Amino acid sequence: MEPAAKPIWTPSPERAANSALARFSHYVQERYKAPVHDYASLHRWSIEFPENFWTAVWDFCEIRCSRGPQQIIEAGTRLPGAKWFVGALLNYAENLVPASDDTVAIIFRNERGERRELTRSQLRSEVARVADGLKRAGVKPGDRVAGYLPNIPETVIAMLAAVSLGAIWSSCSPDFGASAVVDRFGQIKPRVLFAVDGYQYAGKTIDCLPTVAAVCKAISSIERVVLVPYQRSDVTADRVPHGVLFTQFGAADTPLSFAQLPFEQPAFILYSSGTTGAPKCIVHSAGGALIQQMKENVLHSDMGAEDRYFYFTTCGWVMWNALVSGLATGATIVLFDGAPLQPDPNILWRLAAEERVTIFGTGPRFLTTCEQLGIRPRETFDLGALRTVISTGAPLSPMSYQYVYREVHPDVQLSSISGGTDLMACFGAGCPTLPVYEGEIQALGLGMKVEVFDDAGKSLVGQQGELVCTRPFPSVPVGFWGDAEADRLMATYFSRYPNVWWHGDLATLTSRGTLIVHGRSDAVLNPSGVRIGTAELYRQLEKIHEVIESVAIAQEYQSDVRIVLFVRLRDGVTLDEPLREKICRTIRENTSPRHVPAKIIQAPDLPRTINGKLVELAIRDVVHGRTPKNLGALANPDSLTFFRNHPELRS
Repeated sequence: MEPAAKPIWTPSPERAANSALARFSHYVQERYKAPVHDYASLHRWSIEFPENFWTAVWDFCEIRCSRGPQQIIEAGTRLPGAKWFVGALLNYAENLVPASDDTVAIIFRNERGERRELTRSQLRSEVARVADGLKRAGVKPGDRVAGYLPNIPETVIAMLAAVSLGAIWSSCSPDFGASAVVDRFGQIKPRVLFAVDGYQYAGKTIDCLPTVAAVCKAISSIERVVLVPYQRSDVTADRVPHGVLFTQFGAADTPLSFAQLPFEQPAFILYSSGTTGAPKCIVHSAGGALIQQMKENVLHSDMGAEDRYFYFTTCGWVMWNALVSGLATGATIVLFDGAPLQPDPNILWRLAAEERVTIFGTGPRFLTTCEQLGIRPRETFDLGALRTVISTGAPLSPMSYQYVYREVHPDVQLSSISGGTDLMACFGAGCPTLPVYEGEIQALGLGMKVEVFDDAGKSLVGQQGELVCTRPFPSVPVGFWGDAEADRLMATYFSRYPNVWWHGDLATLTSRGTLIVHGRSDAVLNPSGVRIGTAELYRQLEKIHEVIESVAIAQEYQSDVRIVLFVRLRDGVTLDEPLREKICRTIRENTSPRHVPAKIIQAPDLPRTINGKLVELAIRDVVHGRTPKNLGALANPDSLTFFRNHPELRS
């Protein structure tokens, strides 16, 4: 993919000058005499002087602590192994619920039409009550507290209460089945489980109580189940083992206190997708998560107290943590539970209009589907408050950039971002002072020395290679749970290049400093030795109305590999020769002849994780007669039957 010739959007001089990033630039110029005159020079300074940069972020973003650091970085060349803000004592939750006033902290809506608000005073009171319940249950720093919950205010309250005590929070979405939940929570052995009785998705009601019972039976460490009545108001605590209702957990009017703990104190456990084995339990520190989230929210997204921040996410994805972290900026966070497109395809745009959302977070699949359905939000809704759209989860195609500016809003910062669960931060981020180019991530994250390497570890510009980070950063995981010797951590991120974080993405760093992500490098297509990122094909297929979604794999064939493309088509559409030729022509004309698949096969369904990500590696394993490593990570494992011994792949 060639870099775009000209920007699709440029911030006005007033918008750029009034941004928090511009103020931060002036701040470091005055405090450190930093030679900063644009984003490139600010990024360069942030890498060359990490102690000064991260201290400036700490102070500029007003991170609360009871004791400041004695040393900013210890062993600052070790990756992993660097220590950050040594000697500081803080609490993550204290930074998210500092105020007690009547401003709105949380707006909640769901697909059933329910709406609730919580002020900061109400949020603080509820966090104090639930924290009291956890104390009475014996929870202490380092204990695990788990949530099997949808994206509702009670989930935010439970997380903040747990972390206020120094406990470690971990959550799964209730669309995870019992085996998927046990695969995750069974490894970390939580003492307390917050669980929901049921939920609604796409008009269908799902009862979660049987899953909760099965999870409790399988995980003996669970001593208390705090049941949240969500689907039914008359549900009773005796429906689950060790049960107590959420509303009866803890004493009202309990004062809220915050355990003061080191920067590196574990606060969150997130999970890898589990498509290559049991999910990895990624442990993140309170301080690392907090300072990265503050940096990205304030500097990269220009978020502040006047904002209303929405992200469509479940509680099983790192973007839920990112959404909740908006509270630390004083912003109002907007939660939504339900289906984003069914039965009402306009439900999220309606929410954005009615709640005056200023920052709207989503993913490429949602934007692509909206375009395919002919949804034109700017014609239907007043989106005048909207100023930033964030997309992550997969590379965003140029077509989706065009859709946002044509049909959503002509004057928004469209921030495609890249990073995620592994680092609880971004390698590629938005920038309110820079233009947006189609198909490109605006900038490299401040303080992150992101590079693209060839196989020998040589840095590349303008060529595809491996996305890496070559200097330490504060949110390098504390480790993997149960990996005492750090063997799995080292093998996952640091085995490819010594002392360098290898992220597993195929990417291009352009000469103007933008980033293009081509897809996972472990799913790279390599016909006749030519490396092709799968995202390059998917961008072209998004232009074809008949194709809903697709997966490309490299099939080993006749001492080489060939590209095989599986497509899921719209109802009533069949893959005939004209459509096959249309697909090939679109790919050939917009990429190269080497990108054209050797085989195109219509599939009834494509495997995806519980979080909705398509899984190329599972198809590749089945096609080659191998058993995928963890079928429990898939939402629809039966879909793999279609690919096993498929007759078209024999010739």
